[in-house]
Amino acid sequence: MRDEVDRLIEAWARERPDLDLDPVAVFSRISRLARHLDLARREAFTAHEIESWEFDVLAALRRAGDPYELSPGRLLRETLVTSGTMTNRVDRLVQRGLVERHPDPDDRRGVIVRLTPEGKDAVDAAFTALLDAEQALLAALPEGDRQRLAALLRGLLEPFGSGDDD
Repeated sequence: MRDEVDRLIEAWARERPDLDLDPVAVFSRISRLARHLDLARREAFTAHEIESWEFDVLAALRRAGDPYELSPGRLLRETLVTSGTMTNRVDRLVQRGLVERHPDPDDRRGVIVRLTPEGKDAVDAAFTALLDAEQALLAALPEGDRQRLAALLRGLLEPFGSGDDD
């Protein structure tokens, strides 16, 4: 079964037979899949009236477990954005009623960001829709192939570090 990437590689091999095109076979397919995933994410989030950046913040709070709260610093580490960006995002989520700020009981000067019940409902619904879309993207692969692919991608990402400081 040939695809668009096979045709692309064939053309490059004809024009540049001196090059090893193995990376193109892998990364062009990953890039195409990333576009499909991005579209699926946008559709899932739009259907639940949240944006991708909102999902990132809400999901970090949801994964924290009950009472679904984190310090702004922890949110920064979870979402990989700057302090100024996070402040702006939290402000906007507070305005929408999806999160609340509370005083940090361990630091008089600090705050804790907490998911509201509305925020929890929004992130749960969007995550369910996202998983449905991702299942559809994976539908052509048998379970064993999915597990092998996940392991191969994990190995490919390993040199970049896990990003987990905990």
